[in-house]
Amino acid sequence: MAAAVVLLRPLCRLCRVVLFLSQFYILSGGESTDIPPYVMKCPSNGLCSRLPADCIDCKTNFSCVYGKPVTFDCTVKPSVTCVDPDFKSQKSFVLNMTCRFCWQLPEADYECFSSSDCRAVSCPRQRYPTNCTVRDHVHCLGNRTFPKMLYCNWTGGYKWSTALALSITLGGFGADRFYLGQWREGLGKLFSFGGLGIWTLIDVLLIGVGYVGPADGSLYI
Repeated sequence: MAAAVVLLRPLCRLCRVVLFLSQFYILSGGESTDIPPYVMKCPSNGLCSRLPADCIDCKTNFSCVYGKPVTFDCTVKPSVTCVDPDFKSQKSFVLNMTCRFCWQLPEADYECFSSSDCRAVSCPRQRYPTNCTVRDHVHCLGNRTFPKMLYCNWTGGYKWSTALALSITLGGFGADRFYLGQWREGLGKLFSFGGLGIWTLIDVLLIGVGYVGPADGSLYI
């Protein structure tokens, strides 16, 4: 029994050394277990032609005619699996799309960072610079993230119907102006009894046509 214990001790030490060397080999990059970040966007065993743009590499032809149908030869990226219409695994396929650059896409095909630092109600209407990104399943030419100038189009939660109702019913007390955050005008209407009714009628017309809006410059909802 003692002899068996003596023989097991060197064997245990050898196992520890092997385990240490294997872990060191993995940590040093000898065997990478990292999954590429784009794989999270790629549905497994779906149609190759419907994969998001981040999952494929295509040989694009920038000399195609704008607005015309065009086909590109594409291959899936490593670690991405997809199938053809017959549910057979494939790596290379043909992608059908319309010849246009990403910045030429309709607004529904990309998302932009909105801004609340500009006035949506102003004359002339203000614009702001932002970056837009094409939606995953939309294919186009060029960079998928691009700069764009957009009109200020944000809302602070003010309702046009509420403002108009207050202007008609309690406009003589400045309730409509108070609701829109215009305190000075509201106080002016309150202490002048709506400008003896003249200011009240004018505000009903201005709010009705949308000329007078929230004080923060946002749009009505």
